[in-house]
Amino acid sequence: MAAPLALVVVVAVTVRAALFRSSLAEFISERVEVVSPLNSWKRVVEGLSLLDLGVSPYSGAVFHETPLIIYLFHFLIDYAELVFMITDALTAIALYFAIQDFNKVVFKKQKLLLELDQYAPDVAELIRTPMEMRYIPLKVALFYLLNPYTILSCVAKSTCAVNNTLIAFFILTTIKVPDAFKVLNFLETQGGSAFLSAIFLALATYQSLYPLTLFVPGLLYLLQRQYIPVKVKSKAFWIFSWEYAMMYVGSLVVIICLSFFLLSSWDFIPAVYGFILSVPDLTPNIGLFWYFFAEMFEHFSLFFVCVFQINVFFYTIPLAIKLKEHPIFFMFIQIAIISIFKSYPTVGDVALYMAFLPVWNHLYRFLRNIFVLVCIIIVCSLLFPVLWHLWIYAGSANSNFFYAITLTFNVGQILLISDYFYAFLRREYYLTHGLYLTAKDGTEAMLVLK
Repeated sequence: MAAPLALVVVVAVTVRAALFRSSLAEFISERVEVVSPLNSWKRVVEGLSLLDLGVSPYSGAVFHETPLIIYLFHFLIDYAELVFMITDALTAIALYFAIQDFNKVVFKKQKLLLELDQYAPDVAELIRTPMEMRYIPLKVALFYLLNPYTILSCVAKSTCAVNNTLIAFFILTTIKVPDAFKVLNFLETQGGSAFLSAIFLALATYQSLYPLTLFVPGLLYLLQRQYIPVKVKSKAFWIFSWEYAMMYVGSLVVIICLSFFLLSSWDFIPAVYGFILSVPDLTPNIGLFWYFFAEMFEHFSLFFVCVFQINVFFYTIPLAIKLKEHPIFFMFIQIAIISIFKSYPTVGDVALYMAFLPVWNHLYRFLRNIFVLVCIIIVCSLLFPVLWHLWIYAGSANSNFFYAITLTFNVGQILLISDYFYAFLRREYYLTHGLYLTAKDGTEAMLVLK
């Protein structure tokens, strides 16, 4: 599979290189769907200019990226286009190897359950085959690299690409230990590395805060691979959880302290994390925050900021309870929730969870509204620039039009994720209870999600 993956990477890099050299690059870099006040390349350049002048990049209200990002591009500014193309390629490669190993684990688990007669006798058509799963890792890489959302994000040089790479490596190191990282693997588990997983999760959290919610699915997967039961009374559960939490918190503290030593100031904390949480910049984007807070009275804003922000974190506990045996699907759902409910989302965030859709291709038969929802997302994506032009340039529309299509886009995503969640639970129920269910009166029964 190395040759097809290399071909996909070459095609993806070629497309990006061509767009970087086209007249569209400047236009794309200014699109509100593609960049936000957090990850705009123009703001990074502004921060670099201030740094070169000996002024703190956080002294104004323009730059809101992390110190490590600004110092990274301080040395690589002349190779920025190459850096973003490599970043996208690394993300796809990390996802490819992560899903490749995950599929092996899934197949072994399925084989074991079949041998133990844990499945109902009439579910043969639901059993996954090696041939069916063979090309899934390649499809994941393809879905990420050739997704228009990812391409636009790369051409705009949105630093969202860096965050996606960190999350992808967190997923990879949670599932398996790449050969290049084995020398750093201090706490080896069956499959993944708790140490490396904690480091990459800390980096992702440092970069955009919201990946904090991925701690729980990451921990659940590592526990599962160690055959440690997720039980409150289990001593092994608490010991391993404590070790993983300490590695994560310790890594995060080290990274934040390193940022302080680079800047000799704590200004980056309110400028980055305070900015993410308080949402002071109401520049329109594809998220849910900007319109509400632009129309809201100031004295209500703190309460509703808390209400909106809690959405990203609130679903973690109920999902952990329901999906504790399926942490990778839990991770997929949580990444989607982050991309929908974060304060400054862009299409690059959406592209990351969409790359996982081929992993769940066995759920297609149970999806209820997939065609309609895909059409909604595509149509909304096409209407974003149209309604923006009508509002900002033609003056024949107003902010309500743009927000309406934004709201429709997010509702479409929510319904899509809900549909996958329902399909996943439905398939799991059928595997245990049989595919053809009957009611007490002998008629065909229908499953209902409550």
